[in-house]
Amino acid sequence: MKSTTKLIGALAAGALLLSGCSAGGSDAGAGTSDGGDDATRGGTLTLGQLGDVVSWDPSQAHVGHQFVPYQLVYDTLVLREPDGELSPMLATEWSYNDDRTVLTLELRDDVEFSDGEPFDAEAVVANFEHFKAGNGRQAVQLTQYESATAVDEDTVEITLAQPDPAFEFYLSQAAGLMASPAAIEAGTLETDPVGTGPYLYDADSSVRDSQSVFTAKEDYWNPDLQKFDTVELRILEDLSARANAIVSGQVDWTTLDARTADQAEGAGMEIIPDYQVDWTGVTFFDRDGTINPALADARVRQAINYAVDRETLLEQLQLGRGTATSQVFGPESGAFVEDLEDYYTYDPDMARELLADAGYEDGLEITLPVIDGFATQITAIAQQLSEVGITVNQVSAVPADYVADAVQGKFEAFNFNLFQGEAWVAVNQIIAPTATYNPFQTTAPELEELIAVVQEGGEDSEAAAQDINRYVTENAWFLPLYRIDQISVYDPEAITVEAQIQSAMPSIYNFAPAE
Repeated sequence: MKSTTKLIGALAAGALLLSGCSAGGSDAGAGTSDGGDDATRGGTLTLGQLGDVVSWDPSQAHVGHQFVPYQLVYDTLVLREPDGELSPMLATEWSYNDDRTVLTLELRDDVEFSDGEPFDAEAVVANFEHFKAGNGRQAVQLTQYESATAVDEDTVEITLAQPDPAFEFYLSQAAGLMASPAAIEAGTLETDPVGTGPYLYDADSSVRDSQSVFTAKEDYWNPDLQKFDTVELRILEDLSARANAIVSGQVDWTTLDARTADQAEGAGMEIIPDYQVDWTGVTFFDRDGTINPALADARVRQAINYAVDRETLLEQLQLGRGTATSQVFGPESGAFVEDLEDYYTYDPDMARELLADAGYEDGLEITLPVIDGFATQITAIAQQLSEVGITVNQVSAVPADYVADAVQGKFEAFNFNLFQGEAWVAVNQIIAPTATYNPFQTTAPELEELIAVVQEGGEDSEAAAQDINRYVTENAWFLPLYRIDQISVYDPEAITVEAQIQSAMPSIYNFAPAE
C-alpha cells in the first residue's frame, strides 16, 4: 500500500500559489494567503532520508538533503521557488540602501510561533544574533552580518560589513530560519524545534536515527504550502535500504545513485529529469607550489586537464548520468560560459607537449588523498594520467577529517563533489582568497578586481562572474570532470515532485499528492 493518500477534492497541480515578486518587490506573494479557502491537503508523505539531523536548533542547520527537515517546522524570511526566484515569506518585501550595506525587511504581522510567541522584528534580531553566536555548519552565510535593529514591530534593518550579493539567497536558507525567541532563550531547540512552519514535530512518534514524524499545523498562515496531513522522514543511510524502500512502497521519495537508478525505474518509479547541482573532480589547492612545485605551473595543471577523457569517465563511473564539463560553474549560476564546457578536450599529445614545455617531459608525481567514496574515481583518473607520464600517489585519508584537512591546507589537491550554484556562493566557496576551498589563498590582481565587481552587484556583476569563470578555467585551477545527475526518485502513483534549482533535494513545498 502506498503511504500517500490521494486527495479527495480538487488540488491544483503545482499549487505553489506564489505570486512572482522578486527581491525588493512589494507584493506579498507567498505571504498573501488569505487563509487558504481553496487549499486542500491530505495523506502522508514519506521521504527516505540519507541521515538524521544533528540538532533541531536552526543555528546548526545545514543545506541540501539536510535542509528539508528544518523547512517542516521553521519558515524562512525569504522563499526560494523551484526555479530559484526569491519570493516573500515571513518578510513581505526588502530593499537595500545605495551602497548595499543596509538591508531593510518588512515583515508579516499575522504570524505566531508554535509556542504562541509573536513573530516580529525583535524575533528576527534574536534569530540573527543566535545564528551568528551558534557558529554552525552554515555560519559562513552571515560572514558579512554586523548587526540587526528592530525599527518597529514589523521592520528590521540589517547592517553588513560589506555588500553580499548572496545575502537574500541566504535568507531563504539556514540563515533565514526563524525560531521562537523564548525557545532560543530556554536553550531547548536542539531536541524541541519551535518555529512558525507548516508542520509540528511529533516527538512521541519519532525515534532518533530511525524516523521523524510531523503533523500539519492547524491555522498555519499559508495553507497553500501544506500539502499533507503528515510527513514522515525515514532515516535510511544505506543505499540498498533506500533502493528497497522506494521499490517496495515504504517511501514515496528518496535519492539513489546511478547503479541503483535502473532498479527503481524498472519497478515503475520515476526520476526527476535534468537535475544537476554539483560538479565532481579535483581541486588543485597548491597553485603556488608550496607542497608540490610542479602544480605552480599552469601548464602542468592544463596538461592534467587535457590528459583525462571526461566522457569515458562519465560513462564508466556514472553510467552516463551527468554532463561532462571543463568549468566549475553550472548553467543556472549566472557565471556559466557555454564555450568553456569543452575547453579541455581529451588530447594526450597536447598534455605531453605542455608537460615538456614546463620541463616535465620525463614525468612528475602528484598526491591525492583517498576516502572510500572517491577511491574508484581517483583510480580511474590516475590510470588516465599515467598515459602521459603523471604518477598519482594515492594516500589513504581519514573520512571524518577529509574536509577539515583539506581546508587547512594539508593536501596539494583533493577530489570532491562541490556546489555549482549561485555565482557569489561558489566564488566564496572555491575561488576568493578567503574561500573555504582555497586554503593557500591563491589569488591574482585581475581576479580580485573581478571578484570586487561581483560583490558590488549591479549590471556588470554577471559579466564579471563569467570572466572569473574564464580565468580559473584557462589557468586550470581545477580538474572538473562532469556535473552529476541527482538521482531523485519518486513514486508517480503517490506524489508529484519538482526539482529545486541549486539544491540537492527538492524543497518540502515542491512535493504534492498525485492526482
